[in-house]
Amino acid sequence: MPLIALGINHRTASLDVRERVAFAPDEMVLSLQQGREASGADSLAVLSTCNRTELYACGNVDSDALLSWLVAHHDLPANALDSSCYVLKNDKAVEHMMKVASGLDSMVLGEPQILGQMKSSYAVAQKAGTAGGLLSQVFQDVFATAKRVRSETAIGQNPVSVAYAAVSLAQRIFSSMREVSALLIGAGETVELLARHLREQGVGDIVVANRTLARAQEMAEQFSAEAILLSDIPEHLHQADIVISSTASQLPILGKGAVESALKRRKHRPIFMVDIAVPRDIEPQVAQLDDVYLYTVDDLKEVIEANLRHREDAAGQAEAFIEQGVINWQNQLRGQQAVGTIRAFRDNFAALRDVELDKALASIAQGQAAEQVLRQLAHGLTNKFLHVPTTRLKKAGEQGDGDYVRWAHDLFDLPALGERAPADNQPRHDRQIDINAGAANTENTAVNKRDEP
Repeated sequence: MPLIALGINHRTASLDVRERVAFAPDEMVLSLQQGREASGADSLAVLSTCNRTELYACGNVDSDALLSWLVAHHDLPANALDSSCYVLKNDKAVEHMMKVASGLDSMVLGEPQILGQMKSSYAVAQKAGTAGGLLSQVFQDVFATAKRVRSETAIGQNPVSVAYAAVSLAQRIFSSMREVSALLIGAGETVELLARHLREQGVGDIVVANRTLARAQEMAEQFSAEAILLSDIPEHLHQADIVISSTASQLPILGKGAVESALKRRKHRPIFMVDIAVPRDIEPQVAQLDDVYLYTVDDLKEVIEANLRHREDAAGQAEAFIEQGVINWQNQLRGQQAVGTIRAFRDNFAALRDVELDKALASIAQGQAAEQVLRQLAHGLTNKFLHVPTTRLKKAGEQGDGDYVRWAHDLFDLPALGERAPADNQPRHDRQIDINAGAANTENTAVNKRDEP
């Protein structure tokens, strides 16, 4: 059953194109059901983020049919994605999904959010009833590999964005982020990202200060924070354990005097400050104060550059884990291909068993001695079970098919030709088999008197 990964990402498509192909979360269930029906896929999942939209499908589905549905679903021209869409199949698709989940294909190498987003896409597909069979197994293997990459490499341990680096530095200062309060100065994208990271780390008390109150309130609503004006900062500064500023002001917003006053009211409990703005929002002299930890954007850049190098080193190790993950998936897939044969094998022997058991029960009902019936049962089962294998093995020996004989020895864990079975009747392993010894005794060897469970 083929697996297909089809989509666009930040490397192949502009933001304008990615926006037009994004899926609305509240319509995803219906979209998945429609996509599976229109494309003929047996199972389908969609990963839709700001940096990528990818479709993962299993079954007798053609990639052109899948792409046609994607284009039609978003009311795009037929050739709108021809230059930006990529299609990966089977092993390459699995490898790609593992790289995506591990953060190796992200705009920011090793970013942690993508694994959660992929897990969410699988959960939505389960809810829609479009995830199952092979696709479900693929996702489990992808998650297992991504977890190993996260836990056994340093790819996600070092911050590589200004906002994330600032919050990570704060975690080094405070033993518990749940017990601190934060003052964010500004209301741009960086401050919004800061607020999100702080919330993720458990910070519950956040104040957003901005030149216009409406913008501060708009951001505060997203994070259940308090909104104030810049002019109100002196009244709140003493309550803040963390102060992070990122505005477009041409003059400093916080001076040494204001911070000194706040420290007195705090009884000199430390304040962690990060000034991301250029020009700076916080006067450099603030760094001279005891109990203040002040970092500038240049300080963060040094951290980010060093951490990016660490992530790049970790990415090489992660690639090895992904390679092993693909091999494990291939092995599982090959194992699944034998399931039908295994089921038929067991059903066939169960049918033979039932025939002999019915004979035995009938003999007991007619008054035959139990010991005699059991011996007849054992003899009958042995003959029925081994008739076809011994016939085939004898024929293989006559035709000089040594591989056939060797496989039989390996399959049934038999002793080498001419070698006696072990006295303890335990399974034998790693035996050397002489395939040139002929097959004259094959049938007798196959009927080795051992009790199998």
